[in-house]
Amino acid sequence: MIQNEPVIQRMDMIRCALCSNAPCDTACDKLKPASLLRSIWFRNEQDAALRLPEENPCITCNAPCERACVRAGEVAIHDLVNRLYYQVKLQCETPLPENEDRLKCDLCGIPLENPFLLSSSVVASTYDMCARAFEAGWAGACFKTICTLDIHEASPRFSAICGSDGGMIGFKNIEQLSDHSVAENMEIFRRLKQKYPAKFILASIMGQNEKEWGELARLCQENGADAIELNFSCPNMAEGGLGSDIGQVPELVERFTFAAKRACHIPVLAKLTPNVANMSPAAEAAKRGGADGLAAINTIKSIVGVNPHTYVSAPAVHGQSAVGGYSGSAVKPIALRFIAELSQNESLKGMHLSAMGGVETWRDALEFILLGGGSIQVTTAVMQYGYRIIDDLKAGLNLYLAEKGFESVREAIGLGLDSLRSTTDALERDTVIFPTFIRERCIGCGRCAISCMDGGHQAIRLDESRRPKLNGKNCVGCHLCVLVCPQRAIAPGEKRIARKEKK
Repeated sequence: MIQNEPVIQRMDMIRCALCSNAPCDTACDKLKPASLLRSIWFRNEQDAALRLPEENPCITCNAPCERACVRAGEVAIHDLVNRLYYQVKLQCETPLPENEDRLKCDLCGIPLENPFLLSSSVVASTYDMCARAFEAGWAGACFKTICTLDIHEASPRFSAICGSDGGMIGFKNIEQLSDHSVAENMEIFRRLKQKYPAKFILASIMGQNEKEWGELARLCQENGADAIELNFSCPNMAEGGLGSDIGQVPELVERFTFAAKRACHIPVLAKLTPNVANMSPAAEAAKRGGADGLAAINTIKSIVGVNPHTYVSAPAVHGQSAVGGYSGSAVKPIALRFIAELSQNESLKGMHLSAMGGVETWRDALEFILLGGGSIQVTTAVMQYGYRIIDDLKAGLNLYLAEKGFESVREAIGLGLDSLRSTTDALERDTVIFPTFIRERCIGCGRCAISCMDGGHQAIRLDESRRPKLNGKNCVGCHLCVLVCPQRAIAPGEKRIARKEKK
């Protein structure tokens, strides 16, 4: 089966804490349940099922893993592993790939062992951090933005909006740039390149004038950087005329891109701000300035969580706060929209597009690739779950490529663009697709009826046994019911009817 909606949902293991050095692993001498649970969480259940031994050791097991769990009795590890065996594994048609060759790609012609890079942030800010990430399997890192400014960070500087599973949906930061000196950062580059010559070092820089942009680009090249990323997009800079202030002015983007490109001969990417209506003007300016590629998106200017007692938004720093950068899963739809805009812009054809914005699972990464991303950068998910997520990013994407018959991830780049329209006007509007009810899953909660009555077209009612009934005369095929059903017991049906027949 091609990996579509997972058989096992995140809600099935909502109490799992995704522990470090998980006690469930220590308690089990047959399996490593923690990695299986993590794969389920990151929508990689098929790979998890294929990693299982032939014989199910859970059949005769009394589940010591569940008793050892930090939330003992709250995570049904035994049941989840059995479901991998008896639901997921039985549907698997493609064996695990023998290697990761399909993941090999490039950034502006420079080889990458896989498409996954750390993005410029705290997750790539020291030698030790980058070294551990490289050892874990990341193809490279965009180092935290280098500048000549004297950086002093606020405390606290993070806040978040969390979902029902406890995970961060949206993440806000008011963090600025690297607080290491330029010389210290150059030393880190030299050490990393000496120890990890095959890993990709993307040096993020920010200058205060043309001379500084050029000087930083030259220094990064001389000390081992494979490419330069120009930070025209950081929303957190205290100084005027930096970060996203530049990214909103195409003339400045072009001028500073030219200054950096003139000073080095390695590839230069312009990292663009999403705090604009359209990204194309800045992207086209970067190309005129000589940029070899583009990176997008950076964080979105935001305000999060105004305290109802202190009246201060988060994070509160001695009774005050500030507009900051928003990231995480919540921004992915916005990021995808900008990536598609850049990919569909004919004047930008041939430029490498390094995509980011809410990537947490291999499916997230694939969506960016299908809309034109040639490499994928990640930060917020690493901050929440650690460098270890690279295992499921690589394994899930690799298995997908194998199932689809792709020889290389390059074959998937841009495949989602032809079906995408910039407005809804071009979409077919002559037929209605009715929903279908999966009776064996329905628990009779009535959520579909409530939503259809108060937010739809009054087409669903519950019968005497609390099961939904559809009124075809009222149904317009909006599929709100499909989205709100907590049991996934409603799906798009095969029955289609022409609107004029319906009338």
